[in-house]
Amino acid sequence: MAVEKRALRLNTRGDTDILNITPQIAREVEASGVSSGVVTLFITGSTAGITTVEYEPGLIQDLREAWERLIPKGIDYHHDRHQGEGNGYAHVRASLLGPFLSIPFIHRKLLLGTWQQVVLIDFDNRPRSREVVLQIMGEP
Repeated sequence: MAVEKRALRLNTRGDTDILNITPQIAREVEASGVSSGVVTLFITGSTAGITTVEYEPGLIQDLREAWERLIPKGIDYHHDRHQGEGNGYAHVRASLLGPFLSIPFIHRKLLLGTWQQVVLIDFDNRPRSREVVLQIMGEP
């Protein structure tokens, strides 16, 4: 079994910024020495998460609005009282979304559905520099 670790550095705008990172992930898998296996993605930090969606403007807006309905910014969060950063909502959103995702690949091609893209969602209340750690594992 071969294992490779790689990382992506991305700048976000915060405020539920949704970035399509599929091309970067695909490039890293294609450039790896692993032919078939799984790539695991992990976002470092506690106010962002990773998932898959159909990355099109209508759905991106729907997703932003859904997060606001589920976990609104304008209410009182205990975290804000203790830390004073005003991003308690971002921590709760990221906790529900989760920080990791695993994607199988064969012949260095991600096995995603036709309309499925990998997205990083940054919920924080300010722009951030984010790191996505990739662990690519499988057959050489």
